[in-house]
This record gives sequence, structure tokens and C-alpha cells, in this order.
Amino acid sequence: MDKFAELNRAMIEQYAPRPGRRPLLPDLSDKARVALMCRMLFREGWNEHIAGHITYRLPNGTILTNPWELAWDELTASDILTLDSEGTIIDGEWNTTPAIGLHIQLHALRPDVNVVIHNHTRWSGIWANMHRVPAVYDQTGAHCGVDLPLYNEYEGTFENKTTSLSAAQALGTAKWALLANHGALVVGKDLRQAHLRVVTLEWRCKRAYEVELLGGGVPLPDEEVEKVGITDANGFPFCWEAMARRELRADPTIVD
Repeated sequence: MDKFAELNRAMIEQYAPRPGRRPLLPDLSDKARVALMCRMLFREGWNEHIAGHITYRLPNGTILTNPWELAWDELTASDILTLDSEGTIIDGEWNTTPAIGLHIQLHALRPDVNVVIHNHTRWSGIWANMHRVPAVYDQTGAHCGVDLPLYNEYEGTFENKTTSLSAAQALGTAKWALLANHGALVVGKDLRQAHLRVVTLEWRCKRAYEVELLGGGVPLPDEEVEKVGITDANGFPFCWEAMARRELRADPTIVD
């Protein structure tokens, strides 16, 4: 663990709720957490109709994912599917997306990655379509560092095994990528880290687009972005829980 990750972890421990305080969230099943993640990211602009998929690998090697037939803002915990490590459904009544192979291959290639998220996104999708990487203009867009790969070898949709494998290999050790003329891809060690990366990516892309509309601005220096990016190691403290509570207030049935 580097010094920035240590600082971030120390901050989480320092400001953790004190004994006797109410918990930040009720007890949630793993499927409920994935369903909440879908709702949270839908609100962030990862909301292209029924497109998009989240996979969450559990310690036992099984993988949870959202079903193909349902939009991210309507599914609940009971709709989440359980897959084996090869992507075969072992529990659930819905279907998986034909593009699940990209996720399965990423999980196999990256032992450090337990969460893979893909969709045809609102703001990062604009930059992907322009084949350009947006600069970082403010603190919120700096939470996950500077480097943002652009995967620009579009060969069609990801249900083709060769295409999805090439995309998985192209990601290398990166935490996220813009997929040219397609959308965005984010990975993480857990839901908290992946959530921060999605939020940061969309904010960075939205701000950069707005700044360019106004004639341009002054990006943050890379060294300042890296300082702010200490949050990336463990996710921004308490943000995942706060956004989960927002969705639970709007629809308590998500966890059913």
C-alpha cells in the first residue's frame, strides 16, 4: 500500500461513525448491494435504456450481475443473477446480456478486479465518440487520478469472444477506459471503489464538456490531480452509503 492509500484509510478510520451512532446502512445482502449500485449509477447517467451491465465477483468465485431484460432503475435484489466463473447462470430467472463475455474475461485476466461496469454513458460517451480524453478541471473530477485510456479499435458489439478478449487485454492494468464510439468501462476492487470511479469519470467528462462550450479553461496540473486522487484506493469515505440511502428513500423495495 502506497502512502496515499495509507492516508485515505487513516481518514476513513478517523471519521468512522462513533460507537452508539446509527449505522450508515441497514444490513444488506450482496444482491441488494448490486441492485443499489444499478440504481445509483442510473442516476449518474449510466442509463441507456436496457443497455449496460455490472458484474460483482464474490469471494467464493461466483459472480452477481444484473439481468438483460430489465433497466437499471427498475430491478430489485431478487432480479440479480448468480453466475459461475464461466458466465453460466446458476441462480435467477432472467437472461444475461450477450456481452457478458467481456466481464468474464476481465475477471479472469485481473485478479484485482471484482467489479466490472459497462454502459453507453451520457457524458463520457460524448468524449468516447470524439475519440478524445477530457482534461481534469476541478477537485471532483480529480478523485481517481489523471490517466484515462481511450480504447479506439472498435470492431462491433462485445458478444464476439475475440472482440471482447481484445478489449479486456487492451485495458491492461487500467482502472477505466473510454470505448471509442461506444461508451465507458470501469473496474474496481469493490463496489465502493468502482462507484467513485464512475462518479468521477462522469463528472470529469461533464465539466470538461461545459468548459469547452464556454471557450476553454485551465486544467488542474497533473501533480495536483494525483494528490486529490488519494481517495481512489478505497473510495471516497461514506459516499457509497450516502448515495445508497438516497435510492432507498426513493424506493425501499430495491432490497426485496
